[in-house]
Amino acid sequence: MPLTTQATPTTYWLEHAWLGTHVEPGVAVDVADGRITAVRTGADTPPPGATTLRGLTLPGLANAHSHAFHRALRATVQVGTGTFWTWREVMYSVADKLTPDSYYALARAVYAEMALAGITCVGEFHYLHHAPGGTRYRDPNAMGEALLAAAADAGIRITLLDTAYLSAGFGTPPNQHQLRFSDGTAESWAQRADALKDGHEHARIGAAIHSVRAVPAAQLATVAEWARGRQAPLHVHLSEQTAENDACRDAHGRTPTQLLSEHGVLGPRTTAVHATHLTGEDIELLGDSRTGVCMCPTTERDLADGIGPAARLQGRGSPLSLGSDSHAVIDLLEEARAMELDERLRTRTRGHWTAAALLRAASADGHAALGWEDAGTLESGALADLTTIALDSVRTAGPLPRLGAETAVFAASAADVRHTVVGGRQIVRDGVHTLLADVPTALAESIAAVRG
Repeated sequence: MPLTTQATPTTYWLEHAWLGTHVEPGVAVDVADGRITAVRTGADTPPPGATTLRGLTLPGLANAHSHAFHRALRATVQVGTGTFWTWREVMYSVADKLTPDSYYALARAVYAEMALAGITCVGEFHYLHHAPGGTRYRDPNAMGEALLAAAADAGIRITLLDTAYLSAGFGTPPNQHQLRFSDGTAESWAQRADALKDGHEHARIGAAIHSVRAVPAAQLATVAEWARGRQAPLHVHLSEQTAENDACRDAHGRTPTQLLSEHGVLGPRTTAVHATHLTGEDIELLGDSRTGVCMCPTTERDLADGIGPAARLQGRGSPLSLGSDSHAVIDLLEEARAMELDERLRTRTRGHWTAAALLRAASADGHAALGWEDAGTLESGALADLTTIALDSVRTAGPLPRLGAETAVFAASAADVRHTVVGGRQIVRDGVHTLLADVPTALAESIAAVRG
Protein backbone atom coordinates (compact mmCIF):
# COMPACT_ATOMS: atom_id res chain seq x y z
CA MET A 1 0.00 0.00 0.00
CA PRO A 2 1.55 3.37 -0.99
CA LEU A 3 2.14 6.29 1.31
CA THR A 4 -0.99 8.00 2.64
CA THR A 5 -1.34 10.25 5.62
CA GLN A 6 -3.03 9.08 8.78
CA ALA A 7 -6.56 10.47 8.39
CA THR A 8 -7.87 9.21 11.75
CA PRO A 9 -6.71 11.44 14.62
CA THR A 10 -4.15 9.69 16.75
CA THR A 11 -1.70 10.42 19.54
CA TYR A 12 1.92 9.36 19.88
CA TRP A 13 3.52 9.32 23.31
CA LEU A 14 7.24 10.05 23.10
CA GLU A 15 9.32 8.77 25.99
CA HIS A 16 11.86 11.47 25.15
CA ALA A 17 11.60 14.11 22.42
CA TRP A 18 14.15 16.47 20.93
CA LEU A 19 12.33 19.80 20.64
CA GLY A 20 15.00 21.68 18.74
CA THR A 21 16.94 23.04 21.70
CA HIS A 22 16.65 20.33 24.33
CA VAL A 23 15.38 16.85 25.14
CA GLU A 24 12.01 16.80 26.88
CA PRO A 25 10.77 13.68 28.71
CA GLY A 26 7.16 12.60 28.37
CA VAL A 27 5.70 14.36 25.33
CA ALA A 28 2.31 13.64 23.74
CA VAL A 29 2.01 14.51 20.05
CA ASP A 30 -1.48 14.73 18.60
CA VAL A 31 -1.85 14.08 14.89
CA ALA A 32 -4.71 14.62 12.44
CA ASP A 33 -4.69 14.55 8.62
CA GLY A 34 -0.98 13.89 8.61
CA ARG A 35 -0.01 16.96 10.64
CA ILE A 36 0.88 17.64 14.22
CA THR A 37 -2.02 19.41 15.92
CA ALA A 38 -0.52 19.67 19.39
CA VAL A 39 2.70 18.97 21.29
CA ARG A 40 1.94 18.45 24.99
CA THR A 41 4.83 18.32 27.44
CA GLY A 42 4.64 16.96 30.97
CA ALA A 43 2.91 13.75 29.92
CA ASP A 44 4.56 11.42 32.40
CA THR A 45 2.58 8.41 31.19
CA PRO A 46 1.04 7.54 27.82
CA PRO A 47 -2.47 8.98 27.37
CA PRO A 48 -5.21 6.38 26.83
CA GLY A 49 -5.05 4.94 23.33
CA ALA A 50 -1.72 6.57 22.49
CA THR A 51 0.97 4.76 20.52
CA THR A 52 4.15 4.59 22.59
CA LEU A 53 7.51 5.42 21.02
CA ARG A 54 10.24 4.49 23.49
CA GLY A 55 13.65 6.06 23.07
CA LEU A 56 14.48 9.51 21.70
CA THR A 57 12.13 10.86 19.03
CA LEU A 58 13.46 13.37 16.52
CA PRO A 59 11.78 15.06 13.59
CA GLY A 60 12.02 12.87 10.50
CA LEU A 61 15.41 13.09 8.80
CA ALA A 62 15.85 14.57 5.30
CA ASN A 63 18.32 13.02 2.88
CA ALA A 64 18.93 16.05 0.67
CA HIS A 65 21.04 14.33 -1.99
CA SER A 66 20.52 10.86 -3.42
CA HIS A 67 21.32 8.91 -6.57
CA ALA A 68 19.25 5.81 -5.87
CA PHE A 69 20.94 3.60 -8.46
CA HIS A 70 24.36 4.17 -6.89
CA ARG A 71 23.26 1.80 -4.11
CA ALA A 72 24.08 -1.02 -6.54
CA LEU A 73 27.74 0.05 -6.40
CA ARG A 74 28.20 -0.57 -2.68
CA ALA A 75 31.29 -2.72 -1.98
CA THR A 76 31.85 -3.31 -5.71
CA VAL A 77 33.70 0.00 -6.07
CA GLN A 78 35.88 -0.74 -3.04
CA VAL A 79 37.95 -3.25 -5.01
CA GLY A 80 41.31 -1.86 -6.09
CA THR A 81 42.42 1.77 -6.25
CA GLY A 82 41.49 4.79 -8.31
CA THR A 83 39.85 8.21 -8.27
CA PHE A 84 36.41 9.74 -8.74
CA TRP A 85 36.88 9.39 -12.50
CA THR A 86 37.58 5.64 -12.39
CA TRP A 87 34.64 5.21 -9.99
CA ARG A 88 32.48 7.02 -12.54
CA GLU A 89 33.15 4.37 -15.19
CA VAL A 90 31.79 1.65 -12.88
CA MET A 91 28.77 3.85 -12.18
CA TYR A 92 28.09 4.20 -15.91
CA SER A 93 28.10 0.43 -16.33
CA VAL A 94 25.24 0.16 -13.81
CA ALA A 95 23.33 3.09 -15.28
CA ASP A 96 23.43 1.47 -18.73
CA LYS A 97 21.41 -1.52 -17.50
CA LEU A 98 18.49 0.17 -15.77
CA THR A 99 14.94 0.17 -17.12
CA PRO A 100 11.85 1.82 -15.61
CA ASP A 101 10.82 -1.50 -14.05
CA SER A 102 14.23 -2.41 -12.66
CA TYR A 103 14.79 1.14 -11.44
CA TYR A 104 11.47 1.09 -9.61
CA ALA A 105 12.37 -2.16 -7.85
CA LEU A 106 15.83 -0.93 -6.89
CA ALA A 107 14.68 2.52 -5.76
CA ARG A 108 11.79 1.11 -3.72
CA ALA A 109 14.25 -1.09 -1.80
CA VAL A 110 16.72 1.81 -1.38
CA TYR A 111 14.01 4.13 -0.11
CA ALA A 112 12.83 1.41 2.26
CA GLU A 113 16.40 1.21 3.57
CA MET A 114 16.22 4.97 4.11
CA ALA A 115 12.97 4.62 6.07
CA LEU A 116 14.67 2.03 8.28
CA ALA A 117 17.39 4.63 8.86
CA GLY A 118 14.85 7.23 10.02
CA ILE A 119 14.78 9.16 6.74
CA THR A 120 11.30 10.47 5.95
CA CYS A 121 12.12 12.57 2.86
CA VAL A 122 14.65 12.18 0.05
CA GLY A 123 15.94 14.56 -2.59
CA GLU A 124 16.51 12.41 -5.68
CA PHE A 125 19.00 14.04 -8.06
CA HIS A 126 17.59 12.38 -11.17
CA TYR A 127 19.35 12.45 -14.53
CA LEU A 128 18.78 8.91 -15.82
CA HIS A 129 15.96 10.00 -18.14
CA HIS A 130 15.99 7.98 -21.35
CA ALA A 131 16.79 4.53 -22.72
CA PRO A 132 20.43 3.63 -23.52
CA GLY A 133 21.56 5.55 -26.59
CA GLY A 134 19.19 8.41 -25.75
CA THR A 135 15.98 6.95 -27.21
CA ARG A 136 12.97 8.33 -25.40
CA TYR A 137 10.54 6.03 -23.69
CA ARG A 138 6.91 6.23 -24.81
CA ASP A 139 6.41 8.21 -21.61
CA PRO A 140 9.45 10.55 -21.64
CA ASN A 141 9.28 10.67 -17.84
CA ALA A 142 8.99 6.92 -17.30
CA MET A 143 12.15 6.81 -15.19
CA GLY A 144 11.12 9.77 -13.04
CA GLU A 145 7.64 8.35 -12.53
CA ALA A 146 9.25 5.08 -11.45
CA LEU A 147 11.11 6.97 -8.72
CA LEU A 148 7.97 8.76 -7.55
CA ALA A 149 6.14 5.43 -7.34
CA ALA A 150 9.08 3.80 -5.54
CA ALA A 151 9.09 6.46 -2.82
CA ALA A 152 5.34 6.15 -2.34
CA ASP A 153 5.52 2.38 -2.04
CA ALA A 154 8.43 2.63 0.41
CA GLY A 155 6.45 5.09 2.52
CA ILE A 156 8.64 8.20 2.32
CA ARG A 157 8.37 11.66 0.78
CA ILE A 158 10.41 12.64 -2.26
CA THR A 159 11.51 15.77 -4.03
CA LEU A 160 12.33 14.69 -7.56
CA LEU A 161 15.13 16.99 -8.64
CA ASP A 162 14.83 16.52 -12.39
CA THR A 163 18.32 17.18 -13.70
CA ALA A 164 19.55 18.89 -16.84
CA TYR A 165 22.60 17.01 -18.14
CA LEU A 166 23.51 18.09 -21.67
CA SER A 167 27.24 17.70 -22.25
CA ALA A 168 30.27 15.67 -21.21
CA GLY A 169 32.36 18.75 -20.58
CA PHE A 170 32.88 22.30 -21.70
CA GLY A 171 32.12 22.26 -25.43
CA THR A 172 32.04 18.44 -25.52
CA PRO A 173 28.90 16.49 -26.52
CA PRO A 174 27.61 13.67 -24.31
CA ASN A 175 29.54 10.42 -24.52
CA GLN A 176 27.83 7.12 -25.25
CA HIS A 177 26.90 6.55 -21.60
CA GLN A 178 25.59 10.07 -21.15
CA LEU A 179 23.23 10.03 -24.12
CA ARG A 180 20.46 8.65 -21.95
CA PHE A 181 20.95 11.56 -19.55
CA SER A 182 20.55 14.31 -22.16
CA ASP A 183 17.52 16.11 -23.58
CA GLY A 184 19.73 17.92 -26.11
CA THR A 185 19.02 21.46 -24.93
CA ALA A 186 17.80 23.12 -21.76
CA GLU A 187 14.61 24.09 -23.57
CA SER A 188 13.90 20.43 -24.39
CA TRP A 189 14.70 19.51 -20.80
CA ALA A 190 12.19 22.11 -19.59
CA GLN A 191 9.47 20.79 -21.92
CA ARG A 192 9.93 17.26 -20.62
CA ALA A 193 10.10 18.40 -16.99
CA ASP A 194 6.86 20.36 -17.50
CA ALA A 195 5.10 17.07 -18.18
CA LEU A 196 6.02 15.50 -14.83
CA LYS A 197 2.86 14.78 -12.89
CA ASP A 198 2.50 17.08 -9.93
CA GLY A 199 0.01 16.85 -7.10
CA HIS A 200 1.25 13.64 -5.47
CA GLU A 201 0.68 13.89 -1.73
CA HIS A 202 4.13 12.50 -1.02
CA ALA A 203 6.09 14.25 -3.77
CA ARG A 204 7.30 17.60 -5.02
CA ILE A 205 9.05 18.39 -8.28
CA GLY A 206 12.26 20.40 -8.32
CA ALA A 207 15.10 20.97 -10.74
CA ALA A 208 18.83 20.43 -10.90
CA ILE A 209 21.78 21.47 -12.98
CA HIS A 210 24.09 18.49 -12.97
CA SER A 211 27.19 20.70 -13.00
CA VAL A 212 28.70 23.58 -14.92
CA ARG A 213 30.52 21.07 -17.12
CA ALA A 214 27.25 19.30 -18.00
CA VAL A 215 25.10 22.35 -18.80
CA PRO A 216 26.53 24.97 -21.19
CA ALA A 217 26.79 28.43 -19.67
CA ALA A 218 24.31 29.95 -22.12
CA GLN A 219 21.67 27.44 -20.97
CA LEU A 220 22.10 27.72 -17.19
CA ALA A 221 19.55 30.53 -16.94
CA THR A 222 16.87 28.42 -18.65
CA VAL A 223 17.00 25.85 -15.88
CA ALA A 224 17.18 28.51 -13.17
CA GLU A 225 14.17 30.34 -14.61
CA TRP A 226 12.16 27.10 -14.81
CA ALA A 227 12.72 26.54 -11.10
CA ARG A 228 12.13 30.18 -10.21
CA GLY A 229 8.84 30.26 -12.09
CA ARG A 230 7.57 27.34 -10.03
CA GLN A 231 9.17 28.44 -6.76
CA ALA A 232 10.79 25.02 -6.81
CA PRO A 233 14.11 23.98 -5.29
CA LEU A 234 17.13 24.03 -7.61
CA HIS A 235 20.20 21.91 -6.85
CA VAL A 236 23.61 21.73 -8.54
CA HIS A 237 26.80 19.70 -8.09
CA LEU A 238 29.47 22.33 -7.44
CA SER A 239 33.26 22.09 -7.41
CA GLU A 240 33.34 18.48 -6.34
CA GLN A 241 36.60 18.00 -8.21
CA THR A 242 39.54 20.34 -8.80
CA ALA A 243 39.54 19.17 -12.42
CA GLU A 244 36.12 20.78 -12.89
CA ASN A 245 37.41 24.07 -11.48
CA ASP A 246 40.44 24.00 -13.78
CA ALA A 247 38.35 23.21 -16.85
CA CYS A 248 35.86 25.97 -16.01
CA ARG A 249 38.62 28.53 -15.65
CA ASP A 250 40.10 27.42 -18.96
CA ALA A 251 36.72 27.69 -20.70
CA HIS A 252 35.29 30.79 -19.02
CA GLY A 253 38.06 32.49 -17.04
CA ARG A 254 36.16 32.10 -13.78
CA THR A 255 35.28 29.54 -11.14
CA PRO A 256 32.11 27.43 -11.34
CA THR A 257 30.58 29.45 -8.49
CA GLN A 258 31.28 32.72 -10.29
CA LEU A 259 29.76 31.29 -13.48
CA LEU A 260 26.60 30.21 -11.66
CA SER A 261 26.34 33.61 -10.00
CA GLU A 262 26.64 35.46 -13.31
CA HIS A 263 23.81 33.39 -14.81
CA GLY A 264 21.36 33.87 -11.95
CA VAL A 265 21.57 30.38 -10.49
CA LEU A 266 22.44 31.24 -6.90
CA GLY A 267 19.86 32.22 -4.28
CA PRO A 268 17.83 31.01 -1.28
CA ARG A 269 16.01 28.30 -3.27
CA THR A 270 19.28 26.92 -4.63
CA THR A 271 21.42 24.25 -2.97
CA ALA A 272 25.00 23.60 -4.01
CA VAL A 273 26.00 19.98 -3.46
CA HIS A 274 29.53 19.19 -2.21
CA ALA A 275 31.05 22.67 -2.70
CA THR A 276 34.37 21.08 -1.80
CA HIS A 277 37.01 23.15 -3.60
CA LEU A 278 36.05 26.81 -3.22
CA THR A 279 37.90 30.10 -3.20
CA GLY A 280 37.24 32.77 -0.60
CA GLU A 281 35.22 34.71 -3.18
CA ASP A 282 33.18 31.57 -3.93
CA ILE A 283 32.27 31.28 -0.25
CA GLU A 284 31.21 34.93 -0.19
CA LEU A 285 29.04 34.53 -3.30
CA LEU A 286 27.29 31.47 -1.87
CA GLY A 287 26.83 32.86 1.63
CA ASP A 288 25.79 36.37 0.64
CA SER A 289 23.15 34.97 -1.75
CA ARG A 290 21.92 32.59 0.99
CA THR A 291 22.53 29.64 -1.31
CA GLY A 292 22.29 26.43 0.67
CA VAL A 293 25.02 23.79 0.69
CA CYS A 294 24.45 20.04 0.97
CA MET A 295 27.42 18.20 2.40
CA CYS A 296 27.76 14.46 1.73
CA PRO A 297 30.70 13.47 3.95
CA THR A 298 30.53 9.69 3.57
CA THR A 299 30.61 9.98 -0.22
CA GLU A 300 33.16 12.78 -0.26
CA ARG A 301 35.57 10.69 1.78
CA ASP A 302 34.71 7.45 -0.06
CA LEU A 303 35.58 9.06 -3.41
CA ALA A 304 38.61 10.88 -1.96
CA ASP A 305 37.07 14.21 -3.01
CA GLY A 306 38.26 16.24 -0.05
CA ILE A 307 36.70 18.12 2.87
CA GLY A 308 34.52 21.09 1.99
CA PRO A 309 34.59 24.38 3.96
CA ALA A 310 31.24 23.76 5.64
CA ALA A 311 31.91 25.87 8.73
CA ARG A 312 33.05 28.87 6.68
CA LEU A 313 30.05 28.54 4.37
CA GLN A 314 27.58 28.46 7.24
CA GLY A 315 29.35 31.32 8.94
CA ARG A 316 28.93 33.41 5.80
CA GLY A 317 25.20 32.64 5.54
CA SER A 318 24.72 29.34 3.70
CA PRO A 319 22.28 26.92 5.39
CA LEU A 320 23.69 23.39 5.57
CA SER A 321 21.93 20.14 4.76
CA LEU A 322 23.14 16.56 4.49
CA GLY A 323 22.91 13.77 1.92
CA SER A 324 24.05 10.18 1.46
CA ASP A 325 24.70 10.75 -2.29
CA SER A 326 26.32 7.51 -3.55
CA HIS A 327 24.94 5.45 -0.63
CA ALA A 328 28.30 4.06 0.43
CA VAL A 329 26.25 3.96 3.62
CA ILE A 330 22.72 5.24 4.28
CA ASP A 331 22.92 6.85 7.69
CA LEU A 332 22.10 10.53 8.21
CA LEU A 333 23.41 10.37 11.78
CA GLU A 334 26.78 9.31 10.37
CA GLU A 335 26.65 12.18 7.85
CA ALA A 336 26.01 14.64 10.69
CA ARG A 337 28.79 13.15 12.82
CA ALA A 338 31.21 13.08 9.88
CA MET A 339 30.73 16.76 9.07
CA GLU A 340 31.90 17.69 12.56
CA LEU A 341 34.64 15.08 12.80
CA ASP A 342 36.06 15.88 9.35
CA GLU A 343 36.28 19.53 10.38
CA ARG A 344 38.09 18.47 13.54
CA LEU A 345 40.65 16.56 11.50
CA ARG A 346 41.24 19.51 9.22
CA THR A 347 41.50 22.17 11.95
CA ARG A 348 42.71 20.01 14.87
CA THR A 349 40.12 21.69 17.09
CA ARG A 350 36.80 20.33 18.40
CA GLY A 351 33.25 21.61 18.65
CA HIS A 352 32.48 23.37 15.38
CA TRP A 353 28.78 22.49 15.58
CA THR A 354 26.62 21.52 18.53
CA ALA A 355 24.68 18.29 18.32
CA ALA A 356 21.52 20.41 18.02
CA ALA A 357 22.94 22.28 15.02
CA LEU A 358 23.89 19.01 13.32
CA LEU A 359 20.42 17.59 13.91
CA ARG A 360 18.88 20.73 12.38
CA ALA A 361 21.01 20.17 9.27
CA ALA A 362 19.72 16.59 9.11
CA SER A 363 16.09 17.57 9.65
CA ALA A 364 14.62 21.09 9.34
CA ASP A 365 17.29 22.56 7.06
CA GLY A 366 17.37 19.44 4.90
CA HIS A 367 13.61 19.56 4.43
CA ALA A 368 13.78 23.27 3.58
CA ALA A 369 16.41 22.55 0.92
CA LEU A 370 13.93 20.11 -0.65
CA GLY A 371 10.96 22.47 -0.58
CA TRP A 372 9.29 20.96 2.51
CA GLU A 373 9.49 23.96 4.83
CA ASP A 374 6.56 22.52 6.79
CA ALA A 375 8.54 19.45 7.90
CA GLY A 376 11.53 18.73 10.12
CA THR A 377 10.27 20.08 13.45
CA LEU A 378 8.16 18.74 16.32
CA GLU A 379 5.64 21.57 16.59
CA SER A 380 1.98 22.20 15.89
CA GLY A 381 1.22 22.56 12.18
CA ALA A 382 4.26 20.63 10.98
CA LEU A 383 3.99 17.44 8.99
CA ALA A 384 3.80 14.48 11.36
CA ASP A 385 7.10 12.89 10.36
CA LEU A 386 9.08 11.35 13.23
CA THR A 387 11.99 9.04 13.82
CA THR A 388 12.74 7.32 17.12
CA ILE A 389 16.20 6.16 18.18
CA ALA A 390 16.76 3.52 20.85
CA LEU A 391 18.54 4.73 23.96
CA ASP A 392 19.23 1.21 25.22
CA SER A 393 21.35 -0.33 22.44
CA VAL A 394 25.01 -1.22 22.87
CA ARG A 395 25.87 2.08 21.20
CA THR A 396 23.46 4.36 23.05
CA ALA A 397 23.08 2.87 26.55
CA GLY A 398 24.62 4.78 29.43
CA PRO A 399 24.42 8.54 28.77
CA LEU A 400 21.71 10.52 30.56
CA PRO A 401 18.55 10.98 28.44
CA ARG A 402 19.01 14.76 28.54
CA LEU A 403 22.13 14.19 26.44
CA GLY A 404 20.04 12.42 23.81
CA ALA A 405 21.00 14.80 21.00
CA GLU A 406 24.69 14.19 21.67
CA THR A 407 24.07 10.45 21.90
CA ALA A 408 22.16 10.45 18.61
CA VAL A 409 24.80 12.36 16.68
CA PHE A 410 28.02 11.05 18.19
CA ALA A 411 27.17 7.46 19.12
CA ALA A 412 24.02 6.18 17.42
CA SER A 413 23.70 4.79 13.92
CA ALA A 414 20.92 3.92 11.51
CA ALA A 415 20.79 0.50 13.21
CA ASP A 416 19.41 2.22 16.31
CA VAL A 417 16.29 3.55 14.57
CA ARG A 418 13.26 1.79 16.04
CA HIS A 419 10.30 3.70 14.60
CA THR A 420 9.68 5.94 11.59
CA VAL A 421 6.42 7.85 11.14
CA VAL A 422 5.49 9.66 7.91
CA GLY A 423 2.31 11.72 7.72
CA GLY A 424 1.23 10.29 11.05
CA ARG A 425 1.50 6.72 9.77
CA GLN A 426 4.03 4.25 11.14
CA ILE A 427 6.28 3.12 8.28
CA VAL A 428 8.85 1.43 10.54
CA ARG A 429 7.66 -0.26 13.73
CA ASP A 430 10.12 -1.87 16.14
CA GLY A 431 12.80 -1.86 13.44
CA VAL A 432 10.62 -3.56 10.81
CA HIS A 433 9.37 -1.87 7.65
CA THR A 434 5.58 -2.11 7.57
CA LEU A 435 5.20 -1.88 3.78
CA LEU A 436 8.15 -3.99 2.61
CA ALA A 437 8.66 -6.81 5.09
CA ASP A 438 12.03 -8.10 3.82
CA VAL A 439 14.10 -5.11 2.75
CA PRO A 440 17.45 -6.98 2.60
CA THR A 441 16.02 -9.50 0.13
CA ALA A 442 14.45 -6.73 -1.92
CA LEU A 443 17.82 -4.98 -2.09
CA ALA A 444 19.72 -8.15 -2.99
CA GLU A 445 17.27 -9.20 -5.72
CA SER A 446 16.98 -5.77 -7.30
CA ILE A 447 20.74 -5.24 -7.33
CA ALA A 448 21.33 -8.72 -8.79
CA ALA A 449 18.82 -7.94 -11.55
CA VAL A 450 20.65 -4.73 -12.43
CA ARG A 451 24.08 -6.34 -12.43
CA GLY A 452 22.77 -9.23 -14.55
